[in-house]
Amino acid sequence: MTTIKTEDIKQLRDETGIGMMDCKRALTEAGGDIERAKEILREQGLELMEQIGREANEGRVVSYVHHTGKVGVLVELATNTDFAANSAEFLAFANDVAMHIAAEAPTYVAPEDVPAEAIDEANAEFRKSLEEQGKPAEIIEKALEGRVKSFYKDACLTKQPFIKNPEVAIEDMLADLRTKTGENIQIKQFARFEIEGAGCADPLAAAS
Repeated sequence: MTTIKTEDIKQLRDETGIGMMDCKRALTEAGGDIERAKEILREQGLELMEQIGREANEGRVVSYVHHTGKVGVLVELATNTDFAANSAEFLAFANDVAMHIAAEAPTYVAPEDVPAEAIDEANAEFRKSLEEQGKPAEIIEKALEGRVKSFYKDACLTKQPFIKNPEVAIEDMLADLRTKTGENIQIKQFARFEIEGAGCADPLAAAS
């Protein structure tokens, strides 16, 4: 039996926009062949991202206010159709995302939204420290690559583990929702408001 690598599942998910479980099933059936797995997904009627990449001009702005009244969130999500925006799956996802933002306070939606200067600033002191320790250039580059991934996980909403279920990231949930609805659902932007010094004392309470 072919062992399916996690990185292959993630690659297929990234290239198709299809949920992780569907990607794993397709890869298993394809014996680990990514291109064949894409064909299987098409044959099963699951639309790939290039097929559902239509203009997302519908959607919803969803709000969440923590029970203390001191932390609030507005998040804009886009869809292809108003029908999907009214679906139970979409609304549940939108509410979960808003609560997650209240608890985890990400800075950006996704890695592509992070300015290059923010990455440079995050890496500057770390690079200097490694250079002072006399680390070889190739070691430094690998360490910086890992640090960037860690930065994205801390700062970017889509890369963060979901507050209610850390086994899945927000981007995984988004991919699953795209599969269920067959639409190019996007998290467009968010705003988080907090009374200074308040915070969410109990992050899990923010996600309840």
